Amino acid sequence: MDWPLTMVLVLLGVAMVLFVTGRPRMDVVAVIMMLALPLTGVVSMAEALMGFADPNIVLIAALFVIGEALVRTGVAQRMGDWLTARAGASEGRVIVLLMLVVAGMSAFMSSTAVVAIFIPIVLRIVARTRIPAARLMMPLSMAALISGMLTLVGTPPNLVVNAELTRQGHEGFGFFAFTPFGLPILLLAMLYMLGARRYLSAPAAPAPPDRPALADWVAEYGLADRGHRLRLLPGSALAGARLDVLDLRASEGISIIAIERGRGYRRHLIQPRGETVLQPGDTLLIERRSDGPDLDGLARAQGLEALPLSARRFADTAQEIGMAQMIVPPGSRLIGQTVTQARFRSRFGLSVIGLKHGAQPVPDTMLEEPLRAGDTLLTMGPWRAIAALAGERRDLVVLDMPVEYHEVVPVRARAPLALAVVALVVGLMVWGAVPHVQAALFGCLLMGLFRIIDIDGAYRSIHWQSLILIVGMMPFSLALQRTGGVDMAAEALLAALGDASPRLVLAAVFAATAGISLIISNTATAVLMAPVALALASVLGASPYPFAMTVALAASAAFMTPVASPVNTLVVGPGNYRFTDFLRLGGPFTLICGVVVVALVPVVLPF
Repeated sequence: MDWPLTMVLVLLGVAMVLFVTGRPRMDVVAVIMMLALPLTGVVSMAEALMGFADPNIVLIAALFVIGEALVRTGVAQRMGDWLTARAGASEGRVIVLLMLVVAGMSAFMSSTAVVAIFIPIVLRIVARTRIPAARLMMPLSMAALISGMLTLVGTPPNLVVNAELTRQGHEGFGFFAFTPFGLPILLLAMLYMLGARRYLSAPAAPAPPDRPALADWVAEYGLADRGHRLRLLPGSALAGARLDVLDLRASEGISIIAIERGRGYRRHLIQPRGETVLQPGDTLLIERRSDGPDLDGLARAQGLEALPLSARRFADTAQEIGMAQMIVPPGSRLIGQTVTQARFRSRFGLSVIGLKHGAQPVPDTMLEEPLRAGDTLLTMGPWRAIAALAGERRDLVVLDMPVEYHEVVPVRARAPLALAVVALVVGLMVWGAVPHVQAALFGCLLMGLFRIIDIDGAYRSIHWQSLILIVGMMPFSLALQRTGGVDMAAEALLAALGDASPRLVLAAVFAATAGISLIISNTATAVLMAPVALALASVLGASPYPFAMTVALAASAAFMTPVASPVNTLVVGPGNYRFTDFLRLGGPFTLICGVVVVALVPVVLPF
């Protein structure tokens, strides 16, 4: 072994030790290796930095942006809600459904793309179900890797092996030639993760948030007793009338907080204004004064239908209107005025639905109560009106926001556009009309053009730690090839197994491919191992197909380290994983895959 190869292997060993110990962070280790490799003279500094120009790195960054666009439009939220609704409170059902959906999607598009898109979806599921993220991120990456065992286009190593077959004059694999092997492995993976999930790093469920929920305020201020919902029936006397003409506060003793109005199959909340005209089918969210009318009598007289109002109902409106607690500071111009006299809605665009003098709620006469310094107001209205008061200090100070504020989807109405852009990107990738990175960048530009995401949001959405880790480890592939390390391993394999039985050789090919993918990417592993496997088949006088298939399947079985595949690298941060988590969970399952492959491949593809 010559000196350059020795130095590269020493650096690689140091990197692996640092990865296992977890100190410093893996992305910092990657930067150190980027700086150290050029000192060996095997690669130049420019070559060590080439990863930043690699199309796959740009592709991953672009897919983070597309994933963030799906979050901003509520698509990720709805997918997470769908998975949660189907799975209920069962962690096992969440894992099974997540793996099925991710594997199914990744079989027809980039697995890296699917993982980048699903990370925010999984984080939403984590927030709603309190399942530790570590128990879902590993199943996510495992399902994405196994998707490469389902179709020809499921992962780049499949295409590499297929290209080597055709280059040597053999017929390539069919589109679904991988499916008979991928399906049983996917089933085993789901069973494996259900049993092994407790061995993952699983911190305790997060403590309840410090911020109150809307339901807490509903109970605290007694809104369920004072708030009501009234629907205008066809023929209602109020239909077609303007609110300023009706003046329901003076005539009926009720204040309209918001109006629910259906548009097609969707429901919208609109802020009541003087010029607003009521329509049949509108639902009024109202507050009734203590001396207000009997609602049953009002409903009969005006053609209205009383509907139930619950804490859940307030939470359901949180995407369109919100609540905030505000305090009246000393020196405020509101002191001494009632809410009505202050013309609060006209002035601030918000309705006051709760009032406290100190810690004591004012249940019935809050609109007639003169405001005092230190009073707490519970306000309700559009989020933009609440946000406009965030910098206010003279008359009102925003005291608290509900937890639902963090789940507000900024551009929900643009969800169809976001889905159309994603469908276009996926279509371009599947059809091969343009390179994958070009399709993804085109999608990012369209997301910006349609104002689904802005530049600042796009930069914030990229998980830079994952990208640095991938870029920093890429030069090792070039260094090992240039120093002859990979060729040396391949020649040793040929010398050791040339006369062995075909099935034993197949097992060795799987082990070698999986082993090499521990230290270089699975795509690079496929490039190096495909010609070796075909050469072994030729020496044995066997069909090349079982050997080529074994290389492809082993390259997708990159479960044992976070650097074996970008799919693994992406989930390291969100899952808060250590290097050893992949070894403990991925190692045994790689052995399971090896047994399945060696047992099943010769049956489907005879020697």
